[in-house]
Amino acid sequence: MNLVLAQSKNKYANPHVANNKTIYPIKLSDSAWKTRLTPMQYYILRQAGTERAFSGKYDHFYEKGTYYSAATLQPLFSSETKFNSGTGWPSFYAPITPDAVRLVKDDGEGMQRWEVVDSKSGSHLGHVFDDGPAPTGKRYCMNSEAMIFVLAGGKPPINSKF
Repeated sequence: MNLVLAQSKNKYANPHVANNKTIYPIKLSDSAWKTRLTPMQYYILRQAGTERAFSGKYDHFYEKGTYYSAATLQPLFSSETKFNSGTGWPSFYAPITPDAVRLVKDDGEGMQRWEVVDSKSGSHLGHVFDDGPAPTGKRYCMNSEAMIFVLAGGKPPINSKF
């Protein structure tokens, strides 16, 4: 998979690749994360967990608006890039900006893939695959519990626990 090396030939640039030298501006202790997040958010965002397929509140959800990180409250994805992948997780073909997320090589689970993390804290959001629709061909497969949705025109979230 040559996901990161090939730049898309359109307005959607690929996010940066993170490595062991990447510095995330938000660093909290485990106890601070546990206070800030619900137990399920903590499991997904801080322990790289995954919600069951078809169980997330944003899987078949198509309101217009913005999806924010439940960890850092930064914007991650727009409803304009959301599509029904049929996989059971909310899917997008591009992040709201390439700087919203970072990609981390993930060789776990007996396969090679790219983990998608929040660019401010390194919190786990999901994975990206090369089987999405045009214009990028990418499928950012996210966990609903890792995100907070705000309707178009609404105020950004001020709290992770909803």
